[in-house]
Amino acid sequence: MLAGSIFILSLAGLPVYGQSSASSASAASSTTSSSSVSTTSGVSASSGTTSVSVTGSGTTSAVGISGSGTTTSNVTKTEATALTFTLAVTNPTAVPLASITANETSLATIPLPSTATPATSIVAANYPPMDKVPPTDSSEVQAWIAEVQATPTVAGGCPANLQAAQDTSRCWWYCTGCVRDTDVQECPDKGTWGLTYDDGPSYYTPNLLTYLSANDLHATFFTVGSRCLQFPATLQEEFMAGHQVAVHTWSHPYLTTLSNEEIIAELGWTKKIMKDVTGVTPNMFRPPYGDIDDRVRNISIAMGLTPVMWTRMSATATFDTDDFDVHGGLASSYGVLNNWENIIANASKIDTGFIVLEHDLFEESVQLATGYILPSAMQQNFTIQPVVQCLNKPMTDAYIETNNNATNPPAASGAVTLSSGAPGSISTSPSKKNSGVSLKISGTSSALALSGVFAIIALFL
Repeated sequence: MLAGSIFILSLAGLPVYGQSSASSASAASSTTSSSSVSTTSGVSASSGTTSVSVTGSGTTSAVGISGSGTTTSNVTKTEATALTFTLAVTNPTAVPLASITANETSLATIPLPSTATPATSIVAANYPPMDKVPPTDSSEVQAWIAEVQATPTVAGGCPANLQAAQDTSRCWWYCTGCVRDTDVQECPDKGTWGLTYDDGPSYYTPNLLTYLSANDLHATFFTVGSRCLQFPATLQEEFMAGHQVAVHTWSHPYLTTLSNEEIIAELGWTKKIMKDVTGVTPNMFRPPYGDIDDRVRNISIAMGLTPVMWTRMSATATFDTDDFDVHGGLASSYGVLNNWENIIANASKIDTGFIVLEHDLFEESVQLATGYILPSAMQQNFTIQPVVQCLNKPMTDAYIETNNNATNPPAASGAVTLSSGAPGSISTSPSKKNSGVSLKISGTSSALALSGVFAIIALFL
């Protein structure tokens, strides 16, 4: 049985990340019967992955987007109201697409099949307030800062920092799609899907876990620290069920807008709550919105966290289902499945496997995953694995305490010539399957040189 203290948390409902107080739109209320908690979620015009001006209820995949709601272009888009293809297979119990909308009435959630005792008693007062950037003056954060010796930098997004966005040596993935050799953006083997879900745990994660278990599937869950504090039993169940759990920050901010100290606090607290619950510390992380540059990258690597993105062929061909925005009315369920069909088509054009951006925060995204996307993927005969295993690594390599550093040394060690598929692997035979992750550095020809376990190189601002 879980420590009783974890049940006195204030469950104020699920957040809508990317929301600013000035741009909040109407909120949608939903009640989840299995938890008997009434939740209210606000929706903003910039929630999810976009702050581009939109007509109708759609989103765009344009890059150069700011977290503050400012735009670099005006795009008019009408969200899909029908499929552009014929569904070959669905889950027989799938919720009808027409019912998966922002205004749907929530169905009963599925209780966890079991509960386990966290490695450490979880007391909310021992952690920062949920969904707020943690303060940097605590002894824990100061210790993490001392580990990396980082210095403050100027906050900004793409439109607010055009010079930085255009600086190819900065390697700002959010603005340019640039990756370094320490980043993971695809699986090495063609036909392999690195299955990931972001932003949980949530009320609806047990629904997803039940489906994954029934179909013998495993995924990587990039979890938000605040949600781990809110749903520790669900995080524990993810880990105990054999899924990979990884870091997705404490409050889901645009990391490039934060100071070095704030970034360290975001990552450090999330690592801590995850270890306190599961007993192990993840060594992979995904930056919210894909907002990472060399400054953020260097800090994460120094803290033992390898960045994991999602596959991106071009500015308009990213492996993002856009499922997050259905809850806010900025995307439709039909549009998500159309995106998935495009992802399948694009996957056939590349010589590697792929990683897709999906979420388990909201009911709608879980319904689409279990009712449509996963049944389709299984029919396509993709090899579906957590990220660490799609890189041809054992699950033990996903955690600091169980990784022996032989097959998956920390990125900060400088050991980048690793075995097949490891983060930072250099392919010696590009045409040979399973020869390593292809390294794609957009806009720069120089590799990121790292030396020493906690080395930090040039900071750009």
